[in-house]
Amino acid sequence: MAHQWTCSVGLFAICLLETGGALAQPYPAKPVRIISPFTAGSAIDTLARVLGQKLGDTWGQQVVVDNRVGANGIIGTEAAAKAAPDGYTVYLGNISTLAVNPHLYQKLPYDSVRDFAPVTMAATIPVVLVVHPSLPVKSVKELIALAKAHPGQLNYASGGTGSAQHLPMEMLRVEAGINIVHVPYKGLGPAYSDVLGGQVPMMFAGVSNVVPYMKSGRLRVLAIGSPKRSTSLPEIPTVAESGVPGFDFDSWTGYLVPPATPSAVIAKLHADITRTLTLLDVREKLVSLGFDLVGGTPDAFATLIRNDLARFGKLVKAAGIKAE
Repeated sequence: MAHQWTCSVGLFAICLLETGGALAQPYPAKPVRIISPFTAGSAIDTLARVLGQKLGDTWGQQVVVDNRVGANGIIGTEAAAKAAPDGYTVYLGNISTLAVNPHLYQKLPYDSVRDFAPVTMAATIPVVLVVHPSLPVKSVKELIALAKAHPGQLNYASGGTGSAQHLPMEMLRVEAGINIVHVPYKGLGPAYSDVLGGQVPMMFAGVSNVVPYMKSGRLRVLAIGSPKRSTSLPEIPTVAESGVPGFDFDSWTGYLVPPATPSAVIAKLHADITRTLTLLDVREKLVSLGFDLVGGTPDAFATLIRNDLARFGKLVKAAGIKAE
């Protein structure tokens, strides 16, 4: 039966309850928290803060980036999975936490598919294969030849096992049939430092971190891991066109919420985040930092997660990667 608007002013609050909250405040009515499972200053954290500031302006509410760091992103991901499903905790997950960790750890405190509702893909962060100038190679083919001539003698750095620097190098190792040695660091900073210093001769790294060192001659860029050349570095060939056909690695990141979050809230988040990704100043800022902005539907993001779970499961098994 339809409700009749016969309430007195004194019974207004009761009427609101009886009409199912029809006049409740629209979402968001209070500050929103974005959980980033990686350190402040990292690529994902930068993305969270740039978009968070714009979303805050749109909503008229504070957007707080909450860095829940540790255990290869597991701590932050678990916190997001167990958050209240009300839209006031949003998670910025990535390829490592959602597609790789499930194959590295036997007992994860979250399930990438069951414990999250995708909102939208946000961006990819292309990775490039870089070497210290002292390494006598100027192409992927020359690097592969050198590695085959000296099996087990070339090291590469990463920010940790299962990271977005580790996986593409293992993909290269398996697909090119070379024997190279992984040197995992506790974070990207020490890994970059040792590659820049020549203690470790090579690594895969995010485009945004590499460009200044490439221009100054402190690092040599051999190829990009994406299936297509980057608009920001069009002169750099892909790994696939450099002697390893089919090579395809992009580090992606996107927004998710707990699965019981109301569909109307997910729709609102999706609409506002994807609109923010189209803003000119946002695009200029993030593209200059090496991001390729994507957007897309929740279903498309869900499909990507499922596909990469399967794809990287095969890679982790073929490469014999173990959590450390």
